[in-house]
Amino acid sequence: MPVLKRCFLRSPTKAARFSVWRNLIGKELRELVASRSFWLLLLVVSALVGQAFITSVNLYAEASGSGGNPAALSQGLSPLEGIAVPTFGAYDLASLLLFPFVVIRLFSSEKESGALLLMLQAPVSYLVNIFAKAIALFTAWVVALLPGLTALALWKVMNGHLYTPEIVTLLLGYLLRGIITIGIGSVAAALSASASSAAIIALTFTLATWVLDYIAAARGGIIAVVANYTPWAALRVFERGELSVSVMVVLFTSSVGALLFVSQWMRVGVALASRMRIGALCVFATVIVCAAGATLSVSDDTSENRRNSFSEADEAALASIEQPLVITVYLAAEDPRLVDLDRGVLSKLRRTMKHVSIVYAAKGRTGLFEHAGDHYGEVWYALGDKRVMSRSATEEIVLESIYELAEKKPPTLAESVPYPGYPLDARPIAAPWVFFGAWPLLICSLWFVLRRHDTSRLQQGD
Repeated sequence: MPVLKRCFLRSPTKAARFSVWRNLIGKELRELVASRSFWLLLLVVSALVGQAFITSVNLYAEASGSGGNPAALSQGLSPLEGIAVPTFGAYDLASLLLFPFVVIRLFSSEKESGALLLMLQAPVSYLVNIFAKAIALFTAWVVALLPGLTALALWKVMNGHLYTPEIVTLLLGYLLRGIITIGIGSVAAALSASASSAAIIALTFTLATWVLDYIAAARGGIIAVVANYTPWAALRVFERGELSVSVMVVLFTSSVGALLFVSQWMRVGVALASRMRIGALCVFATVIVCAAGATLSVSDDTSENRRNSFSEADEAALASIEQPLVITVYLAAEDPRLVDLDRGVLSKLRRTMKHVSIVYAAKGRTGLFEHAGDHYGEVWYALGDKRVMSRSATEEIVLESIYELAEKKPPTLAESVPYPGYPLDARPIAAPWVFFGAWPLLICSLWFVLRRHDTSRLQQGD
């Protein structure tokens, strides 16, 4: 009988099942509140967010013409890129260096105290206990996001502009970042005998993803495809205002698969061979689902300035091309022209056209050692049996080449309203008081009150 079905059969009524979940989640939340690492996370995050927000607002004001100077490129001043992304960048650091320790402590504490043996003998499946921990940790991550939301509220109070769809996309990205961190931390805790060893494993995994990104920049191919779904690379997708179904599916599936693996691996009373067999099955199933999810090309550009999209007329024309388009790029990974081509054109083509294959033919990272007789610098576009070459990375010339191959007349572009930009010359006067005064005071007060409440309960129990 499947594990999920069996665990619910042990609670015959809906009321009983709800009571089980409520009690388990409440237990894990109390464990979190008693953890100093959780309160330290909140304190450090408030300081990091405050510093990032203050710096971002000051730089934004300078670009907007602070002191009576003319605004520099006001159409390029986007609150998403200038305020929201750098402010929430503090959470990228927190999810790397702080939140994993909160996750590891919650999963390792039962192993180190011996309470794991009692939990395994409970009438509720241990899988339910694992997911209760995950829900409690996700709640903790949401609480940690409150300083970031406070920063956005302060920006609105300062008459700053925010575009709701792109902000929601950014928040979704950081929620998924927290979920994948829960998965990584739980696996690290399951595979190690102590919290310190688990921290080393979690850090090693993070370093491995950085190495993967580095190798992918030079090699391309399947390595580059996998590198697109590392936590760091996936978060960049949401930060530029792109809502990608494949990224969401891969991150969420990886996290659920990690929790399923942990629920089986931590059954210390089961033979090691059996745990390894079931754990390998969980890993295999997760990889299969992630591979299928990575093939999904559905995405939405939620950015206000449409930075991830062509014009609506071009998108309609490109979507009508049925033949597969193969693009062969002879540019090294660190060549600025490749960066411009990838961000300005190729990423948009992947979103728009039904069948696009991109081959990165250059083998080096810089292009300094490419042979002179090679095609370095060329970009070949092939549609059916027709091919055309271009050395330009500009959107207009690339689209012209594709329309020429498809024998399509370029669409007549309707006059569109340009992105206005939102310059704002304002200073974050209240921000230091909020993030370095009110937030730390609130966190310390809550910690003191809850600690005193727990102490009084223990004394009453005695």
